[in-house]
Amino acid sequence: MNVPRLPLRDELFLLGHDDDTGHPHIHRQALALGLAGAVLIDLFLTGRITLDPNDNRPAGERWLRLHTDQPVGDLITDTAIAAIRHRRTPPPAKAFLRTFSEDLYERTRAGLVAAGILRQHTRRRLGGLARTDTYLPTDTKWPVIARARLRYLAHGREQPDHHTAALAGLVATLGLTEHLYLDDDTPTLTTRLTTIADQHHRTVRHIMAAVDAAVGDLATAAYR
Repeated sequence: MNVPRLPLRDELFLLGHDDDTGHPHIHRQALALGLAGAVLIDLFLTGRITLDPNDNRPAGERWLRLHTDQPVGDLITDTAIAAIRHRRTPPPAKAFLRTFSEDLYERTRAGLVAAGILRQHTRRRLGGLARTDTYLPTDTKWPVIARARLRYLAHGREQPDHHTAALAGLVATLGLTEHLYLDDDTPTLTTRLTTIADQHHRTVRHIMAAVDAAVGDLATAAYR
């Protein structure tokens, strides 16, 4: 049976959580910025956006431009198209990531629940006064398939397509490499995944650089 490929943000969301506990591996705001970057990458790979080619500023400050506003047919992705279209001026990539990521974690999770890929589990403690909600995959195939594709890439057993190369780059950028459960040491694997991603579209590299800068801003703000 063929398993349909999920949007890049959904695969990143699954890889960003523990399969058994549902706990995120990294700070939720950092993961949300990565999810926003994944949305932009999917928009680029489907020919909807580009970064201003005449802009020599750092990647995060480059303007996003719509190539076409034709809908993709995915609610979150089409919302991103509308958000770019309705801006009075083209938004810089990093500023868009910050704004669009504000509730993206919850929206992505809700979409995965609606699609039957995640299921909500509620646990009550203290006589029912305290409630804890966790979200776990309904079938382990979803995160396992995403990890397997990255494993094949890392070991040179498969030629990367643009989607999987971008997933590799986002995983490396967000520091999720150690949670792929591969035998390789983390620094070496991170370098390998980054190298794979860098061999693909320049625009994807720029979006990942903007994600990295936005996550860096988040970390800096936490220490102020």
